[in-house]
Amino acid sequence: MTDKLTVSVLGTGIMGAAMARNLARAGHTVRAWNRSRAKAEPLAADGVHIAATPAEAVHGADVVLTMLYDGDAALDVIRQAAPELRPGVAWMQSTTAGIDAIGDLAALAREHGLLFYDAPVLGTRQPAEAGQLTVLAAGPVEGRDTVTPVFDAVGARTVWTGEDGAAGTATRLKLVANSWVIAATAATGEVLALSQPLGVAPESFFELIAGGPLDMGYLRAKAGLVLDDRLTPAQFAVATAAKDARLIVQAGERHGVRLDVAAASAERLSRAAAQGHADEDMVAAYFASFDEPRTAD
Repeated sequence: MTDKLTVSVLGTGIMGAAMARNLARAGHTVRAWNRSRAKAEPLAADGVHIAATPAEAVHGADVVLTMLYDGDAALDVIRQAAPELRPGVAWMQSTTAGIDAIGDLAALAREHGLLFYDAPVLGTRQPAEAGQLTVLAAGPVEGRDTVTPVFDAVGARTVWTGEDGAAGTATRLKLVANSWVIAATAATGEVLALSQPLGVAPESFFELIAGGPLDMGYLRAKAGLVLDDRLTPAQFAVATAAKDARLIVQAGERHGVRLDVAAASAERLSRAAAQGHADEDMVAAYFASFDEPRTAD
């Protein structure tokens, strides 16, 4: 198998567009589709062919990469693509779909003779654009020579979690990681929100924790987005984070675990989205602390 492949990217939002560009830069032939064609069109300047339908996008593909909103969207799009899918094609399923959806996605792959790779990624806009994502992957050994060049083009590191994509081991690890990301982001927003009525300058808090075990680069980076009013373009959007938080809560419930912080974060993110912040960076959940519109002072 040559390292230069034909890769179909289905879904060109924040992450999918960056992944498609990096695949093209690595020398692969890339065919992309997005439900809203306008979001995909800029990729043409990077040598990506923009397809009108999922079926057109996957024609002749060696690897199909799905980076869509959720599991239902991934199922729907692959069903649309099915007439042009060849048995033996590798499906890199990178949508954060949740545990409950993995079985349906894997069953659809089996139905069409596809090699199914449960392959969500860790990282947001910046690492995606730099090709520095971490790929979490589970899938059959026999197809790894095909998908590895794709993983290498979009990520700096691949963590293999198993040989059966249907078991969802990569998705499970992604949900655990995202539970920490969402909790840390929610806490960042609440620190900034509480500092205002108490008359505490955020800088005083940062100085207090500087260099100690409570200090964290992620805290400072996310706080900076609020304080400097740099919530767009989003690194990880409020609406998407709310969806992921709900998937985390559902995974806990399925296994008899109550996740109060994740549940509260899901509600907080949803409230921020309803206030008009859905497409802003997830730390814009900060605004859900207030009943009246305001800016970060």
